[in-house]
Amino acid sequence: MTDRQEQITAMAEKHKQLMFDAERFIWTHPQTGYTEWEAHEYLKERFEKLGYELTLAGNIPGFITDVDTGIPGPMLCIMGELDALDIANHPEAVNGMTHACGHNGQAATMLGIAAALKESGALDGMCGKIRLMLVPAEEMIQLDFREGLRKQGIIKYNGGKPEFMHRGLFDGVDISLMVHGAPMNNDIDFGGNAGMNGCVAKIFTYKGRSSHAGGSPEDGINAQYAAMLGLQACNDLRETFRDDEHIRFHPIMKGVNCAVNIIPDEMKIESYVRGNSLEAIKRENKKINRALTGAALAIGAGVELCDRPGYAPEVHDLEYMQLTEQLCKDLVGEEHVEYEYDGWSTGSSDFGDVTCVMPGMQMWCAGASGHGHGIDYFITDPYKLCVNSAKIQLMTADALLTNGAEKAKHIIENYKPQFPSIRAYLDSLDEITLDKDAVIYNEDGSVTVNYCN
Repeated sequence: MTDRQEQITAMAEKHKQLMFDAERFIWTHPQTGYTEWEAHEYLKERFEKLGYELTLAGNIPGFITDVDTGIPGPMLCIMGELDALDIANHPEAVNGMTHACGHNGQAATMLGIAAALKESGALDGMCGKIRLMLVPAEEMIQLDFREGLRKQGIIKYNGGKPEFMHRGLFDGVDISLMVHGAPMNNDIDFGGNAGMNGCVAKIFTYKGRSSHAGGSPEDGINAQYAAMLGLQACNDLRETFRDDEHIRFHPIMKGVNCAVNIIPDEMKIESYVRGNSLEAIKRENKKINRALTGAALAIGAGVELCDRPGYAPEVHDLEYMQLTEQLCKDLVGEEHVEYEYDGWSTGSSDFGDVTCVMPGMQMWCAGASGHGHGIDYFITDPYKLCVNSAKIQLMTADALLTNGAEKAKHIIENYKPQFPSIRAYLDSLDEITLDKDAVIYNEDGSVTVNYCN
């Protein structure tokens, strides 16, 4: 490492206990998206104690604060996520929730970065601004709950980052950065790939008619059977999904509210349609809706389709990848870094919404064991998860914003975002929204079918 890199990584090292304490507190106080008030308050208090003036998100958790170098230049946003998962079978679950994706480590790292940036000399040679962001609701879960928030006017978007975009908390940002903890090979400390899928979030509800299951089943319309037929129809579409588009459809049936001797009159299902481009997602989602609608028609049931914007595909800029890969090697050695330039994740993150409008890089760092989103997920090396993560993010900020922000400006100027502005992107999301009774049975015996916008 250079003398400058050693200087700024020492600043992160100085605050490792602050990060360790935060990581443990947030791990033991997990809350899911848009309810992460305990982590919010813990971090808010400590950011303010460090001397930061915060801009709060308002009626949802999360906040931003800007570090100004005093010299004009681009703005880099460094962010961490607050939310946990509802995974009640985890041995350390609290109220049915666990940080089984490591966001507790991200949030704790942000506190360490904030403390390091207050050290004398931390901003030497830099220009522009660094926005520190704690953002809620990355996990696209509890769709019913979020739909309720949307109907109340509390949120407009399911994901925390597009919601922050909507609230103006990304205004002025030119380039972004995030490091996500993950279970990794024992020899690998940092990793990266080309990007990951986007998704549409779906709730679809089959509507039937209840009757006595033994005495008069002929009078009923079985919503559960319609749902089963719909899912089978969707499964039969899988061979039509192109391999290079990485389409994923994975529904979960929410169950029925009736006794065993009653024909079920309702079955609700949640799912995503994922893919590596918005065009592919929209196309395949229309096919899925067609299959779901056809199943309802076959049984004589109704089906309500509710589609909501999920996340955009996440695309990492090549030059930005190369920069962060070299910095990771500077920090931990080439043998402990694994970047896959043709690698693609079929998961989804709302960091993809960010890369739709600006260059962004999300790296992976070691520090966890087990399986992401699994009951065996634990934080086993908080030093790698938090301190190494803080170091690499400080090194990246320094590399981007020194020398007149030459590297940041070159990446920004050459990046080709999918949308020219945040407003243009959010307008495109609104086109995905769908609320439709897809099958209408008319009094004259005809049927009206409509499963599209």
